Amino acid sequence: MSLTGKNNEEKIWNFLTDKGLNSYGAAGLMGNLFAESGLNPHNLQNTYEKKLGYTDDDYTDAVDSGKHTGFVHDSAGYGLAQWTFWSRKEALLNYVKATGASIGDLETQLGFLWKELTESYAAVLAVLKKATSVRQASDAVLLKYEQPKDQSASVQTKRASYGQTYFDKYATKTTNDTQGGKTMSNSSLVDCTVYSPNHSGKRTHSIDRLTPHCVVGQLSAETIGACFTKYDPDEGASCNYGIGCDGRFCLIVDECNRSWCSSSGANDQRAITIECASDKTEPYAMKSAVYEKLIELCADICKRNGKTKVLWLGSKEKALAYEPKANEIVLTAHRWFANKSCPGDWLYSRYGELADRINALLGSTDSGNSGGNNTTPGGSGVKYYVQTGAYKQKANADAQLKKVKAAGFDAILKQSGGFYKVQTGAYSKKENANAEVTKLKAKGFDAIVTTNGGSAAGSANSEIKVGDVVQFSGGPHYGSAAASTAAGTPKAGPAKVTRIVKGAKHPYHIVHTDGQSSVYGWGQRLKMRTAANIMLLIVAVAVHVIWIRSLVEWDGSPCDAADCKDCPYYPGENRKENQHHERNYDSDHQRGDADPLPAHYCRWRLPRGAAQTPDSPDRERSGQ
Repeated sequence: MSLTGKNNEEKIWNFLTDKGLNSYGAAGLMGNLFAESGLNPHNLQNTYEKKLGYTDDDYTDAVDSGKHTGFVHDSAGYGLAQWTFWSRKEALLNYVKATGASIGDLETQLGFLWKELTESYAAVLAVLKKATSVRQASDAVLLKYEQPKDQSASVQTKRASYGQTYFDKYATKTTNDTQGGKTMSNSSLVDCTVYSPNHSGKRTHSIDRLTPHCVVGQLSAETIGACFTKYDPDEGASCNYGIGCDGRFCLIVDECNRSWCSSSGANDQRAITIECASDKTEPYAMKSAVYEKLIELCADICKRNGKTKVLWLGSKEKALAYEPKANEIVLTAHRWFANKSCPGDWLYSRYGELADRINALLGSTDSGNSGGNNTTPGGSGVKYYVQTGAYKQKANADAQLKKVKAAGFDAILKQSGGFYKVQTGAYSKKENANAEVTKLKAKGFDAIVTTNGGSAAGSANSEIKVGDVVQFSGGPHYGSAAASTAAGTPKAGPAKVTRIVKGAKHPYHIVHTDGQSSVYGWGQRLKMRTAANIMLLIVAVAVHVIWIRSLVEWDGSPCDAADCKDCPYYPGENRKENQHHERNYDSDHQRGDADPLPAHYCRWRLPRGAAQTPDSPDRERSGQ
């Protein structure tokens, strides 16, 4: 039988329930498998990675090829259930050889797990088929099948909580609920589930609106869910999803059901409502992680509901009067239906950009947005963009983006004309763009107003590939891509990427390359170091060679007009001006926008007769 599902957890759930486990049993077993291996069939016990000198995949390949002959007796836990005892590992190896599959094949390991349950753990299997709670099933697996050294009450509780997550995600999945002939489901991006009793049951209208809200507090995903657990038929509230301040998702009301969120039953009947962690005061700003996750969640909602275009129509009147086409979904706002600020001016001013960002993920080039008179980034009314840097090298743009965000500005990276541009706003009125420029300059940033918005550019981490040597930024690393508890906190240093799991909580498996760091696990706190560093080294060496050569050939005389006719650095009118330019050159040059250094203080003097065409600054000039 071939496995069905989009990912490992869905395939495992379908396999177990097809075999006859009820939802409690499947969830309880999966919670234990997650605790053991993160549902990774290649998983090698962390403490044995260093001892044996293998990564997960390297170990799997070595067993398959026969290079590692000690699989049975090496005492290393391996696979979904972390099989460790020699007799069970021997039985697994023999089972795999009989099927002709890889030792790390998911379907084969599930087949062996089922063989063990039916032949050697019949009592556990009986509980899994008739369990009345996730905890009952989870305890049966923990105490009688897995039997780890630590079987304490805290471990029992933790593993049952893992199982409950799978139960909430799959046992309650609304596969039979349809609207307009389309199957309705919940997002697979959900990190936790805290169901609210405050909802009206099944929708009476198909989903064609998105209504994001501000929570008014930098709350975690679980805490947002906990806000709606008390049933109150008169004053109670809820939402479909919550996004915590750390960017994690919480399912609160199934998508097939109408939440109580927007002060409008008519809107809630057709909208997916999303509460987002925010500041407690106006403009109720949201962290970039929350905003980016909102975009990701909205795109996922659209894809599952057959929507290919998100519309921001600029006003309540236009949006509520518009009847969306089958492939369209409209942004609406809580403030339209009640005397409230929600979703706050911070997010509301970005509705146009929000629509454009979601549409980019959907592959839609025409958003159909109309920003009206609002300062709505990304809408068709946008004419003016505020830019605070344009770079040929993406690494330089990423560095500037980080600085701008650290200064309190919400910034994004756009790409246009061969440059990576750091953009902090998009406006329909030039005076609003000019005001943003003033704010940036007050913080020490150069900024210009441009009419070229460019297209979205990916993050630096999207360029990382298996085999790259990267810079680990320090902090925790983890035993698996999905682990919640850190396995240690190694120091920063260079490391090699050995495996990537896209979309995982900790997507990169990295191994230190020298003694500077001891990282050996999963994480995401890293940045590219190979090509960029090599290029910087080459440029630095070349510059120093030219400089040293020029000093050797210099006759000691000061610069004059004849010497500098081809020099790119203009001569200053007086010594005071020259000193001013030299004093400010270092800081400006680091940003790539330095004015030419006066000739009398030129530090780049070349020998007479040499070509005098230095590289242009990396940064695009203001006004271009």
